[in-house]
Amino acid sequence: MNSPSAKRILVVEDEPAIADTLIYVLNNSGYQTEHVGLAQTALTQLRAEPFDLVILDVGLPDGNGFDLCRQLRRFSEVPVIFLTAHGDEIDRIVGLEIGGDDYVTKPFSPREVAARVGVILRRLGASSTNGQPSAITGHFELDSLACRIRYRGQMLDLTRYEYLLLKLLIEHPERIFSREQLLERIWQDPGEVFDRTVDTHIKTLRAKLRAAVADRDPIRTHRGLGYSLQSR
Repeated sequence: MNSPSAKRILVVEDEPAIADTLIYVLNNSGYQTEHVGLAQTALTQLRAEPFDLVILDVGLPDGNGFDLCRQLRRFSEVPVIFLTAHGDEIDRIVGLEIGGDDYVTKPFSPREVAARVGVILRRLGASSTNGQPSAITGHFELDSLACRIRYRGQMLDLTRYEYLLLKLLIEHPERIFSREQLLERIWQDPGEVFDRTVDTHIKTLRAKLRAAVADRDPIRTHRGLGYSLQSR
């Protein structure tokens, strides 16, 4: 029996056999698990109730899991693990770039999925407990407890990985981070992510910073080395 404080997991999977196995393993791992089989039902439930993590099948009868994740990211940063029958690299890249936290290809071990759930939730928990109330670097104001960043007085609308990337750069101004270091520090499992993912997130970060201040680009590219943040 799960405790009242157990983390809540929503499994969005239309194949009953897969869903039942996942629910059994997750419940035995101490999580409180709920299950839906349709994208629209999942979206409605995610708008109405708080969940700590979503396990999301990419191929659903009434929609695509990637599309559902895009809609979810408009109002929530809940972690998402994708399930898919496809193993193509491009699918993995798309899933991670639109805001997914992990990617598991069928057939898979339910215990491995439960272990990945634990890794993501522990990482997010450590991030929130270690945060400092506020810090100012150059023209940036970082509020780690609220997971918010202001740039030249303007609040930035960031995805989770954009926030984590910018937070790391703010905390170490002028330090050059290689792509490999950023993958290891932010995504924790560099074997499952790609260099292109870092470049894509840096690109979207720059676009949001330019939207705030058009003539400034505080993120510097060091060819062959990586990226740094200017302190002034």
